[in-house]
Amino acid sequence: MPRKITVATRTLPAFRIDKVLGALLMMSVMVMVFWSQGVAARSLPDFTGLVEENSGAVVNISTTTEPKGGNTGFGGMPFDERQLEQMPEFFQHFFRGPQSPFGGSPGGAQPRRSMGSGFIVSSDGYVLTNNHVVEGADEIVVRLNDRRELPAKLVGTDPRSDMAVLKIEDGGDLPVVKVGKSRDLKVGEWVFAIGSPFGFDYTVTAGIVSALGRSLPSENYVPFIQTDVAINPGNSGGPLFNMDGEVVGINSQIYTRSGGFMGVSFAIPIDDAMNVFRQIRDKGMVSRGWLGVLIQEVNRDLAESFGLKRPRGALIAEVMEGSPAEQAGLQSGDIVLEYDGDEVQFSSDLPPMVGRTAVGETARLTVLRGGEEMTLEVEIGQLPDEGQAQSQAPSGNDGGSSSAPLGMTIEPLPAELADSLGVPGGVVVTDIGRGPAFEAGIRPKDVITEINRREVRSVSDFREVVSSLPEGRAVSVRIVRQGRALYLVMKP
Repeated sequence: MPRKITVATRTLPAFRIDKVLGALLMMSVMVMVFWSQGVAARSLPDFTGLVEENSGAVVNISTTTEPKGGNTGFGGMPFDERQLEQMPEFFQHFFRGPQSPFGGSPGGAQPRRSMGSGFIVSSDGYVLTNNHVVEGADEIVVRLNDRRELPAKLVGTDPRSDMAVLKIEDGGDLPVVKVGKSRDLKVGEWVFAIGSPFGFDYTVTAGIVSALGRSLPSENYVPFIQTDVAINPGNSGGPLFNMDGEVVGINSQIYTRSGGFMGVSFAIPIDDAMNVFRQIRDKGMVSRGWLGVLIQEVNRDLAESFGLKRPRGALIAEVMEGSPAEQAGLQSGDIVLEYDGDEVQFSSDLPPMVGRTAVGETARLTVLRGGEEMTLEVEIGQLPDEGQAQSQAPSGNDGGSSSAPLGMTIEPLPAELADSLGVPGGVVVTDIGRGPAFEAGIRPKDVITEINRREVRSVSDFREVVSSLPEGRAVSVRIVRQGRALYLVMKP
C-alpha cells in the first residue's frame, strides 16, 4: 500500500494579516497622495517662458522734478523717493513738497525724484505709463532691460484715465509687447505683472482676475480690472499680462491702509488704454462722449418706488440744460436700463459706456419711465473739460419729503432761487422734525421738485400730492440740495 504523507500547514495569526493589509493600504494612500500632488503641481501655470519673452518691452521710468521753492529734505539732506514710498501715506505728504516743515533753508532745495514702470507699444518708441508717474516731471529717463538709459519726451497725458504717453528718441528698433483684448478677460483667470516695486527692477508677481468693471470714487470713466496680483509703489504704469503673453491692462492703483499691497489692486483695461493712446498720438488730446446727466444708484427702495422688480440701471437725477440728453428727450426720473444693447446693471456702468462712444455717434437708450420701457436715440456730445460738468450724483440711500403730517414745514420757492437752480418751481423745506421725512433724509433748505413721480411746483401741488400718497409703500422724492439734484425714498 502506498504510504500516506502528512504535510504540516501553518496558519498565520489573524492579527498579522491585519497588519499586512494595513501596511498595503497605507502604501496605496501615500502613492495616491504623491500622485495627486504631482498632478496639481503640473496644473499650476509656469510663467518662466512668458517672462523671458516679455521683459524686454517693459521699462523702468525715472523722473526728476526741479523744486519750485522750499526744500524736500530734512536738515539739508533730501529723502530718496524710494524711502518715501515705503512710508505710510501721511508721512509721505508730511516730508514732500514746499510745505514740509523741514525744508526752507536757502539754497537747500533738492530735485524730487520718482520711479515707476511702463511698456513699449511700438517699435519707434511709444511708451505707455500712468499720468501720476510723470506728472510735473522736468526730465524723464527710460531704462530698458538691457540696461540702456534713454531720454523720453512727454507726448501727452489724460488725467481722467490716469494715462500718459511717452516717446523714446533714437532708441533704434525697440522690442514691443503684444496687445491683447481686455474685454475677453474672465474672472478667475491667471494674470501676471512685471514692474519695479520700491525700485526693484523687473519684479514679477502673479495672481488672478478678481473682478471686472470696478468703478472707483475718483474715476468715472475707467472700468477697472481688479486683481490679487501684488502691486506696490513703483509698479504703477507697468503691464498686466494674460497667459498668452498679451498685455490686458496697465497697473494703476491699489487699495491699502498701510501704504503697501493688501490683496486688492486695479488695472486700466488695455482696450480703453489703447483708445486713449491713439487719440493722444494722433490728435494730442482725448475726446470722450458726453450725455449730460447727473445719475445715482438704484437701491432696493428706489427700485420698489419706480416699479422695478430688482435694483438695476442708472437713475437720472438731473438733465443738464442744452445737453445731448435734453435734446433727446431724457427726463429726470428716467432709469437707463440699456445703452446700445448693453445692460446697465449699476449706475457706474453708464459713464464708461458713454465715454467710449465717439463724439457725434447716435446711441440707443432703453429707459424706464412711468413704469413703461421706451427707447430713445441720443447723439453723443463731447465731454466738457473737468470742472464744467459732472457725470455722477451722490448715491442716495435715504429718501423722502412731506408736509406737516410727515413732520416737515415747507414754503414756496422764491422765483430768484428757482432761476438760480434752473428749476421751474418747487417748495423749500424750512423746518423738519421726527417723522418719515426726517428718516428719509430730508433736511432744511432742501428744495422739493417732485414726489412719487408727480411734479411739485407750488405749495398747493405739494399738498395735493402728499394727500394721495399710498401708506406703507416707498415713494420717490426728487430734491435739489446745494445745486445738486438727488432722488430719495420715503415711506409715509
